[in-house]
Amino acid sequence: MNLIQSLAQRDRVFDFLVPVQSPVDVRHGPILYLEDVSVSFDGFKAIDNLNLTIDDGELRCIIGPNGAGKTTMMDIITGKTRPDSGRVWFGSRHDLLTMNEPEIASLGIGRKFQKPTVFEALSVFENLELAMSADKRVLPTLTARMNGEIRSRIDEVLEMTGLVELRQRLAGILSHGQKQWLEIGMLLMQRPRLLLVDEPVAGMTEQEMERTAALLTGLAGKQSVVVVEHDMGFVRSIARQVTVLHQGSVLAEGSMDQVQNDPRVIEVYLGESEEAA
Repeated sequence: MNLIQSLAQRDRVFDFLVPVQSPVDVRHGPILYLEDVSVSFDGFKAIDNLNLTIDDGELRCIIGPNGAGKTTMMDIITGKTRPDSGRVWFGSRHDLLTMNEPEIASLGIGRKFQKPTVFEALSVFENLELAMSADKRVLPTLTARMNGEIRSRIDEVLEMTGLVELRQRLAGILSHGQKQWLEIGMLLMQRPRLLLVDEPVAGMTEQEMERTAALLTGLAGKQSVVVVEHDMGFVRSIARQVTVLHQGSVLAEGSMDQVQNDPRVIEVYLGESEEAA
């Protein structure tokens, strides 16, 4: 194989950024649907007959004590963990249990882990440019020039994340909160339909928490956003619909006021959280 042929081959590192051709169909139901999902690890049932639906454009908060199954649930949605039983659908066309992690990401499901992962030696702008959803074959990447559409998208994401004035700053010297916003911005460059965000305000200052709340609530309606968080003050500031997980299944669901006053939730989670605080 000569050099040109080698360069023309798809760069497998960036396959997860290439959008699939089949759109997500939400005309007949929610954007995300989990039915009777269960998974065990060495005899421990991490997810137990879990049923959950997320509507298109919805902002949903997921809370629950440690070991409730929140991380495992996200692992199942993104293809990292295969359940023992159940169904997981993205729209009405895509059975996520038949797909691997890159295929699921390419559908438009983005996941933000608790610890931010950015390219610290690159600028904020370069991080967003690298994350853009585009043709990532090696040869086009080497020869293509930045076009107006891509610049406009980067400018839009910089504005959304509050990083306009930091566009040329190296990611490695950003504050913890700024790195969190940059990673969210990198996911937004790919125009996800569903964004899974794990404990976004852990380690943040009060001011950073307020800006993060504004960012996530601003995304609702444009993307479906699922936020897993332990900080009840932050959840109260953004919650529209709250799901409480306990022992791998849904314990309660509703508005923050509804779940906050549910005796079962108080017993297994909120009461303990307030005593610890």
